[in-house]
Amino acid sequence: MATDPAPNPHATAEEVEAAYKDTKLAQVLYHDWEAGTYDEKWSISYDDRCITYATDRFRAAAGDVGPYEHALELGCGTGFFLLNLMQGGVIKKGSVTDLSPGMVEVALRNAEHLGLDVDGRVADAERIPYDDDTFDLVVGHAVLHHIPDVEAAMREVLRVLKPGGKFVFAGDPTNIGNFYARKLGQATWWLTTNITKAVPVLNDWRRPQKELDESSRAAALEAVVDLHTFDPDQLEATARRAGAVGVRAVTDELSAALFGWPVRTFEAAVPREKLGFGWAMFAYRTWQNLSWVDQNVLSKVLPREVFYNVAITGKKSS
Repeated sequence: MATDPAPNPHATAEEVEAAYKDTKLAQVLYHDWEAGTYDEKWSISYDDRCITYATDRFRAAAGDVGPYEHALELGCGTGFFLLNLMQGGVIKKGSVTDLSPGMVEVALRNAEHLGLDVDGRVADAERIPYDDDTFDLVVGHAVLHHIPDVEAAMREVLRVLKPGGKFVFAGDPTNIGNFYARKLGQATWWLTTNITKAVPVLNDWRRPQKELDESSRAAALEAVVDLHTFDPDQLEATARRAGAVGVRAVTDELSAALFGWPVRTFEAAVPREKLGFGWAMFAYRTWQNLSWVDQNVLSKVLPREVFYNVAITGKKSS
């Protein structure tokens, strides 16, 4: 398993300023910055909980669970989607790419720890460094909204797929979902940081100011790297323009997102040692139950545009 150079150190204020003028520099800085703590921040694991989540999301979009012989994950991050799909039996052999050297390094380390057959390259999604007709499947999770030219990336995905090969991208924000998630996150951060500062008995629930300042700089970069939100109809049209066939978009999470975003933001704003196993189980079980409501009740009566996540699948013509 080969990888590229180690990630950059945390971005300075000057680098953040420069990143406002260079989208791809911002992607590298932000994701290198996040690489070492990303799994912890987003409660990512490689056990039954996230294996089930990944395979369920894949099945909802793709309509099947393989198995696929060789898959590529585009914008792999720490490898969450591909590695859990491999553990779930959906994929036999994997390759990962990301614009961030730090993320590729962590993804390959995670794969090695899990004993999975994975190689990786630092790569731009608009210029995938693999030959034509290489993969049976291309996947990605929460990646399309980071790519400047989504249609160009889709054309590259279709190029590296074998004839009849499939792509599945999940976990990207809808236009409406992004609006309420952002507002909830901002309100929760403001309330948590200000209340823990103003109320003396809660001062030990406040993270050190240096950590809060670093989180604020990371949030400033996050605003730069999140380039798109999506309307499901328009995302389908983009995939078809790129040449995909059998295109279909599905959405998920409404009540689960309305609960989950404040919870994630609260967890990021307070010292982790203050939140124990009981809190983690409460948050997870509540999110799980609300996801069931979204899937089995709300999705039957509400338009797909109001849900937070959109996933899209399609094929290369055979």
